[in-house]
Amino acid sequence: MQLIHDPNGGNPRVLASHVDVADGVLSQARGLMFRRSIPDDYALAFPFDEVGTRSLHMLFVPFAIDALWVVDDEVVGTKRLSAWTGLGWNTADVVYELPAGAADGVDVGDTVVLDGDDGAV
Repeated sequence: MQLIHDPNGGNPRVLASHVDVADGVLSQARGLMFRRSIPDDYALAFPFDEVGTRSLHMLFVPFAIDALWVVDDEVVGTKRLSAWTGLGWNTADVVYELPAGAADGVDVGDTVVLDGDDGAV
């Protein structure tokens, strides 16, 4: 499964070639906590059944990340979250967490989709 960024001007690119899906209560609660690092080509997806306000915290995450809040495959928010103290929230039906810098160039209004997905997100 790959996370693909398709900007409004075209030229799609792969943001992550390895995507894990946090689709259970425990996996969503844990997120990236207690990991020492993540690979450059990694993303963690948090799918939800409906659109709502989704918050992220960086407690026990010792590295910075880029976060994307997405509604119907359209990016509605982006933020770089600092290690340990970062906080972010926005409306979304899917939230993606990527290594810091991986989402550079992703703007609100762009499309972000999972390719090779089995329909879980």
